[in-house]
Amino acid sequence: MFTGIVAAVGKISSVQALEGGLEAGVRLDIDAGGLPLADVALGDSIAINGACMTVVAKTDAAFSVDVSRESLNCTVGLDAPGEVNLEKALTLAERLGGHLVSGHVDGLGQVHRFEAVGESWELVIDAPHDLAKFLAFKGSVVINGVSLTVNRVEDLDAASGKLCRFSINLIPHTISATTLKHLRAGSKVNLEIDLIARYVERMLSVGKA
Repeated sequence: MFTGIVAAVGKISSVQALEGGLEAGVRLDIDAGGLPLADVALGDSIAINGACMTVVAKTDAAFSVDVSRESLNCTVGLDAPGEVNLEKALTLAERLGGHLVSGHVDGLGQVHRFEAVGESWELVIDAPHDLAKFLAFKGSVVINGVSLTVNRVEDLDAASGKLCRFSINLIPHTISATTLKHLRAGSKVNLEIDLIARYVERMLSVGKA
């Protein structure tokens, strides 16, 4: 489990194809940036851009993870060198500064608009229609591993099909401390819906024809 509070911005330094042909995944070597690794052991979990991955090798300042083809197909930002948001799995002794996050990406969104508004920034995301029921005003959502609060949400009938458009307000600290600063209109992002909303929807749907 994670909190969605990014601990450091690291960098994918290399991407190596695993054995197995086109269906194989990749091994990522990641410079941990300011993320302390002294308490990280092989087999521990680290969220990379919101996707929970298992550490398979490490040094004092870097670590490696293997990413399956399935994970690559369901996420963005894990298949090429570049900056990534990092968070170690939480312990029961830590503050829950964001919200409970599983590190399982539920879908891909696309940036509709990203622009400065006063001292902050407005980030508007188009999400798949099947995630719409999990997005609510003042509810929580994870974007590329960052726990954020939804300020506005609307359901649209776009030319290519239905979608859910929601808006996030980003304070200057979030911009400076995460990779969200690099987003542009058209950028793809990893989305994880609220854990509680996931279970509420399941409880309400059981038994329906």
